[in-house]
Amino acid sequence: MVGAWAFALGTSVGWGSLVVTSNTYLKQAGPLGSVLGLIVGALIMLAVGRSFAYMIECYPNAGGPYGFCKEVFGHDHGFLAAWFLALTYLAMLWANATSLPLFARYFLGNVFSFGKMYSLFGYDVYFGEALLSALAVMLASFLCIKWEKISRYIMIAMVILFSLGITLCFVSSLIGNGLSFEPLFVSEGSAFSQVIRIAAISPWAFIGFENISLLSEEYSFKQGKVHTVLVTAIVTTTLLYVFVLFLSVSAHPVGYENWLQYINDLDSLSGNDALPPFFAAGYHMGKTGVIILMISLLCLILTSLIGNITALSRLIYSLGKDEILPAKFSDLNHSGTPQNAILLVCLISVLIPLLGRTAIGWIVDVTTLGATMIYGFVSAAAMKTARFRNDVYEYRTGQVGLLAMIAIGAYLLIPNLFTAGSIETESYFLFVVWSVLGFIGFRIVLKNDVHKHFGKSIIVWVALLSLILFVSLVWMNQSIMWATGEGLANIEHYYSEAGNIGIKPHLIEEQLKTIRLISARSIIVVVSLFALSLGILLNNYDLMSRQVQNSERQLGLVRDMAHRDPLTGVKSKLAYAEKEEEIKNWIASGEAEEFSLAICDVNGLKMINDTNGHKAGDEYIKKACHMICEQFENSPVYRIGGDEFLVIVAGEDHEDREKIRAVLHELSVHNIGTNEAVVSVGIADYVPGSGMSYNEVFEKADERMYEEKKLLKSMGAAVRI
Repeated sequence: MVGAWAFALGTSVGWGSLVVTSNTYLKQAGPLGSVLGLIVGALIMLAVGRSFAYMIECYPNAGGPYGFCKEVFGHDHGFLAAWFLALTYLAMLWANATSLPLFARYFLGNVFSFGKMYSLFGYDVYFGEALLSALAVMLASFLCIKWEKISRYIMIAMVILFSLGITLCFVSSLIGNGLSFEPLFVSEGSAFSQVIRIAAISPWAFIGFENISLLSEEYSFKQGKVHTVLVTAIVTTTLLYVFVLFLSVSAHPVGYENWLQYINDLDSLSGNDALPPFFAAGYHMGKTGVIILMISLLCLILTSLIGNITALSRLIYSLGKDEILPAKFSDLNHSGTPQNAILLVCLISVLIPLLGRTAIGWIVDVTTLGATMIYGFVSAAAMKTARFRNDVYEYRTGQVGLLAMIAIGAYLLIPNLFTAGSIETESYFLFVVWSVLGFIGFRIVLKNDVHKHFGKSIIVWVALLSLILFVSLVWMNQSIMWATGEGLANIEHYYSEAGNIGIKPHLIEEQLKTIRLISARSIIVVVSLFALSLGILLNNYDLMSRQVQNSERQLGLVRDMAHRDPLTGVKSKLAYAEKEEEIKNWIASGEAEEFSLAICDVNGLKMINDTNGHKAGDEYIKKACHMICEQFENSPVYRIGGDEFLVIVAGEDHEDREKIRAVLHELSVHNIGTNEAVVSVGIADYVPGSGMSYNEVFEKADERMYEEKKLLKSMGAAVRI
């Protein structure tokens, strides 16, 4: 149970808690606004956590949100949940892996900044730093494969270390601290809007607490204790973030009037001064405080690496079991660890540092949207399950979680309606790209779906297509606004320079041209992405339709086989049972018209089977069937027993029924003593309004068949009465 808590906490609290908290929270809402926003977010996460605990109790299998959505909504929803869950965990893994070079830059200088390869999005990519990140991923992967049990003890030890380290530094800031935490809020927007702003990005702060849902098959404690583990992890995560926030504003370098002025100038600082928690720890505890936080930060990074790799490997393991990915990813080594799945995560991740920290930052921003979707999915799954099982409390908490995620999603996806936006423009674009790749991935899965699990819910893919279009438009709007802002800034810069008083038409024309180019580019990209997504959706729909048609055709063939007697080719006993029920309903409703039943029994079959074998008996049955069908050519013939046939006589055959019976009698008499078939036939009529039931008609026909059988026996036919 302690190990599960360590995995939940160690995965949710990472590098960002100590390094980027100042920019993410304090700049947007101040210390009080950030703390209140985190508390609101924690309350929402408690509702989401209850949904996770409930779903784990209902479906205790590896796969977490993927498994929940698959079981409750179907495989299509499960795939979509897995797709965004993979992005979320991968982004957090990459963020923490590439934070090691930043750690080195802050505390060790340029030790690993050698072998500059290129600059990407304004970030210098060095071979030494990329190698450091790759080695960290490989080390964590090695621990998860070879020493899984040891890695769990490492998780517990390091979670305790960083929790105690952050708490100790926070407590030291409270002792004898004469500095003011003012201002409690920032000047931009009302206090309420600042609290909501932080609450809206709260999923980012808690991502990973739910990772134990992917490990539910490996628990050694009762499922009922999962909720306690999740609640403890959420509360501990919230406290640690609060401690870091108050620590960050408890001290500032000389020359700054307050914490806000200091944090707004972080870009011009370096070393400890550029990291408010570390500066404050050094201010209150000296070098010891900095060392404590350095150790805490390394523990945060390593626990995040192990936690995210473990969670991703279990997701991949589940996808391998369900044959969405190759089955080899569901293989377990001698320690019961999905080694191939871990190696896949490692292989993907060791190359990511080559993208540079700027691109990783954009990907990390996408995790807020991804986590919002995942938490919404699980909350909806809990609602549906609870409603079916009549669990009122879980239904309500699921409802709270779902509504909260819808509100947060709207807040994030419509930035200019609610806020200036806390997500980078590029992150919207990456979200769209990942969604489009999801369509392509689903196309591959659908094509290779031998069990026909997928393609049952076109609605979920139409919804994703709509989301792609919407987010693309948001990205386009943000791009145009950025271009407009840059143009206005350039014009303002020109007129702010000394001596630039007159109008410069060329400058304005150049800025307008740039805006037009960016607008045109954005429109082309949006239309192209939407067209690509629509094309894939239509192609997937066509494939789904063809699969449904093939399934129906196969079902029809199976049904036709079940309704056909395999030996003779006439209708089977199953087909007769359905027709009998249909006729009885017609009679009961008073809609039945006149018809007759002809019961035909094949004489001498037992003797042939006993003397010549069953193969000869089968040939004899086929001869008898051919003889019956040749006479009743306009009526359906059913084989209702080994040597018994029934004909529902209608139409022209009904008018000539006595003539047909006489012909069959003469043929049978002629065939006595030969190898040809001898058939006894009895016919009875149903007359509307006579009050006769179907069973009475059948019994009367059966009696007449036995009378014919006795007559043929008297003529020398081999019969069994």
